[in-house]
Amino acid sequence: MARTVFVLCYCWSMLVVLANGYPDLGVNWGNIATHTLPPKTVVQLLKDNGIRKVKLFDSDPKTLLALEGTGIEVMVAIPNLLLENVADSLVNAEDWVSENLLDFVDKVKIRHVAVGNEPFLKTYNGSFVKHTFPALRNVQKALDKANLGKQIKATVPLNADVYQSSSTKPSDGQFRPDVKDLMIQIVKFLKANGSPFVVNIYPFLSLYENDNFPIEFAFFGDGGNPVDDKNYHYTNVLDANYDTLLWSLKKIGVDDMKVIIGEIGWPTDGNKHATIENAHKFYDGLFKRLNDNKGTPLRSSAKFDVYLFGLLDEDQKSIEPGYFERHWGIFQFDGKPKFPLDFTGKGQNKMPIAAKNVSYMEQKWCVFDTSIVNNTGSWTVQKQLEEACRDGDCSSLTPGSSCSGMSNISHVSYAFNMYYQMRNQKKSACDFEGLAMIVDKNASQGQCLFPIMIDVGAGVRLNFRFGGIIAAILMMFFMLM
Repeated sequence: MARTVFVLCYCWSMLVVLANGYPDLGVNWGNIATHTLPPKTVVQLLKDNGIRKVKLFDSDPKTLLALEGTGIEVMVAIPNLLLENVADSLVNAEDWVSENLLDFVDKVKIRHVAVGNEPFLKTYNGSFVKHTFPALRNVQKALDKANLGKQIKATVPLNADVYQSSSTKPSDGQFRPDVKDLMIQIVKFLKANGSPFVVNIYPFLSLYENDNFPIEFAFFGDGGNPVDDKNYHYTNVLDANYDTLLWSLKKIGVDDMKVIIGEIGWPTDGNKHATIENAHKFYDGLFKRLNDNKGTPLRSSAKFDVYLFGLLDEDQKSIEPGYFERHWGIFQFDGKPKFPLDFTGKGQNKMPIAAKNVSYMEQKWCVFDTSIVNNTGSWTVQKQLEEACRDGDCSSLTPGSSCSGMSNISHVSYAFNMYYQMRNQKKSACDFEGLAMIVDKNASQGQCLFPIMIDVGAGVRLNFRFGGIIAAILMMFFMLM
């Protein structure tokens, strides 16, 4: 009897936790990293923190297998590089549905297929423009033919740069001229099929791209230079951006489109504005905004449907948009929370529950051998620093980042260690022409963490990329100091 009471109390307490959280809150789960947590560990992390929706960037069967029976709502995805294939023929789309969904639809709560991800970004130079709508159309037809069209809807997550305003006023919003005709086709197709418009909104980027942007407008604060537009009053960038989209839709004859915010978040490193303190402040304001049960000035009945970006840090993401790209996680790469989060918006700031049963590699670090510093030419050190950063992750060393304030020697040690850890602590990865040594004392300094990676097992082939730009910048930074 005592055990029964305990189980009932536990179940009730979990229901209370879930009921108090924001019901339409999800997270983006990406895996562009050298060392990733096992899918089952990540799913348990989601469950422990009451997160009931997840947006993926692929349809990895191991991930979907881990999500079976959890009741977590899932958005799977077709990567941009597959859009042309799916757009070419309905048969290809049917094959994708058969190979990626049919084995899971009865066990996993799949509700959306994301056809591409931000395919109209200006930085893609139109690479995916002609394939996106045909791919969307074919995928939805394939879902319908498989009798899945009522429960699973195809959509296209779009960056907020597909619409724009000629002023600061949302009412001046309209779709970008170069994609306007295509957007009209997509919107009308989504509307006809009962699919949502998915948009990614990043207040951080407004600040990143313009140092004069009113910072409190991004943080839901009171001093953010409010915008008055007709009879509408805007105090934060989320409402203003959301209503700019609504005005853009309104101008093509669509007033009542369901909108999902596919990505929104704040990075914690890689830029002077990307700090743990700022991320904490942003999420605190965001959750209060989500839980105040108010719509936007233009759509007072709007109920935000939101996916946070992102769940975990990813050390192999492209840094072309900025060095912060590898630090969007509300959790570190290993599932440790970075700061308190109040999902209820009621001032109940608590640290999220960390990932459980995480296995790490040995407590070993690779650092610069200071005993030879006087016998080493600066050019040799710079060359090895460049090599380490080219094939490692030095985004935390860039100016304004968490590790940028250390000494030159500490910069080199950090770069050596990241290279070493990302290669599974192979002895040969801690040489650097005799400049490095392996130590068993934690080399972390202050707020700069020298990480030890997750033990993902032997024989894992890692993919390293996008380090060259960081290496070049750090080399110049090193020479100037």
